[in-house]
Amino acid sequence: MLSYQHLYHAGNLADVHKHAALAWVLDYLVQKDKPLTYIETHAGRGVYDLGADEAVKTGEAAAGIDLAEALFPKDHPYRQRLDEARAAYGPAAYPGSPLIAALGLRETDTIHLAELHPQEFAHLKAEAKEWGANVYQRDGFDLALALTPPTPRRGLMLIDPSYEVKADYDAIPRHMAAIHRKWNVGLLILWYPILRGGSHGAMLRALEGAFPEGLRHEVRFPPAREGHRMEGSGLFIVNPPYGLDQELAALTARFARLSKPAAKA
Repeated sequence: MLSYQHLYHAGNLADVHKHAALAWVLDYLVQKDKPLTYIETHAGRGVYDLGADEAVKTGEAAAGIDLAEALFPKDHPYRQRLDEARAAYGPAAYPGSPLIAALGLRETDTIHLAELHPQEFAHLKAEAKEWGANVYQRDGFDLALALTPPTPRRGLMLIDPSYEVKADYDAIPRHMAAIHRKWNVGLLILWYPILRGGSHGAMLRALEGAFPEGLRHEVRFPPAREGHRMEGSGLFIVNPPYGLDQELAALTARFARLSKPAAKA
């Protein structure tokens, strides 16, 4: 259950999809001069070294951010976060969502990060000292329910599990409904993988039934390598901010320009 380590997958096309959307949303939210709360249920280690053996071995960053970065203009919030992360951590650094949040938010904002994996949490705790973030080694959904409604009440929650446990697909609609009942103004962003076989289908039907005003966005891409099951990335957003639909349409167009055959394993 606690075997997943994102370093093997950091900077892949699913990260590009998720992090580009997240960076835009955070940039939009901080335009208003009111503090906000950022909560993340499955934070990982926060920053990744794409030169590490684990990242190089899978080739997912090479088939991901290495190809996709040039599709974003230099003034896009995602591109800005990439540049800032490299300036702080070195040219091979890739910012996970906690670092994207830390770089994009203000001193008046509050960050809460949950990570259960002992090794990933140790990395996160060490890095987050400099970000002023609150970190917790506990189940992310338990933390989400404990913190909501947060102070400040205005804010965003990123729900980004590994889906190693197949029961997550059944449990997530229940978790999101419970969180929404406690925090009905919260902006909730769920990421999910699109795998061969469509494991996400029933979950999405449940979410669309519970949140008819929710925004769903998916992109498709070739597998990062031969035999890899992930062929796309999805986001489901509750209380989407104004303009996000147009930004996601632009993201769709960027992914349409990507074309790379699967590499030999």
